[in-house]
Amino acid sequence: MKRSPSKFAGLIKRRGAVQALATFLTNPHLPNFLSGTIYTGQAKAACVPGLNCYSCPAATGACPIGSFQAVVGSSKFSFSYYITGILIFIGVILGRFVCGFLCPFGWFQDLLHKIPFPKKLSTKRLKPLRYVKYAILIVMVWALPALLNNNAGLASPYFCKYVCPQGILEGAIPLSLASSGIRAALGKLFTMKFSILVTVVLLSIMFYRPFCKWICPLGAFYSLFNKVSVLQYHVDKEACVSCGRCARTCKMDVDITKDSSHLECIRCGECLRACPVHAIDIRLIEAERKLSKAEEPSTQRP
Repeated sequence: MKRSPSKFAGLIKRRGAVQALATFLTNPHLPNFLSGTIYTGQAKAACVPGLNCYSCPAATGACPIGSFQAVVGSSKFSFSYYITGILIFIGVILGRFVCGFLCPFGWFQDLLHKIPFPKKLSTKRLKPLRYVKYAILIVMVWALPALLNNNAGLASPYFCKYVCPQGILEGAIPLSLASSGIRAALGKLFTMKFSILVTVVLLSIMFYRPFCKWICPLGAFYSLFNKVSVLQYHVDKEACVSCGRCARTCKMDVDITKDSSHLECIRCGECLRACPVHAIDIRLIEAERKLSKAEEPSTQRP
């Protein structure tokens, strides 16, 4: 029997609008782009869910990856528990839903992928590259800042400084456009990171979210909670007709019928929209448990 559409279908359909709103709420101080100044109010002490550079003139909060690096190698290491706690809390509630709906750089890649270009290339054969982001998370975000610090007890934010293209996009480029002094100070590091940004832009036009798949340490961290987060995707095995549309639709190379909480699933909902019998739905984990218990056959004799 064909199921009714998910009550979350409307949210999935408006994902682009949700991403735009999340990006604006993360970066509401738009006049700062003209003045070349950075918002430094009290809200900057709080972390936003997605990858969003602290140096962006419009940013209202701090990037969790940048914040973690800034404190993990400092003499006040205990402060990093605050950052870690925020990341764990978001991960436990949403998992990689953040990547699909709330991350500004994820939305940026989505927009780039809409640019007309032959989409015949696939990343399925490049699946081993997905482990790179976990290596970056362990080595550049945690190990290097924790082990290599200066005499003052401070460590360099290695990922933000040498890799992250969001910092160039949101921070260095707009600030340099607004300030001749900053433009004059740009050097080889800017050139290197700008090259990384250009590479990500070109790859995003050809492939779907290459940065999210292969590089992003924040996505790697949230993925660890996909199997235990409160928000979960559910596949009704009885309603599923094994047509394969969900797997063919998924741009993150996930077959949700085999693993509904796959680490690479960003919970964008495209599989939910593609399912012809509405066998895929979004549930909260507590509701999932109650429903599973209700569906269990009774073992008691009448």
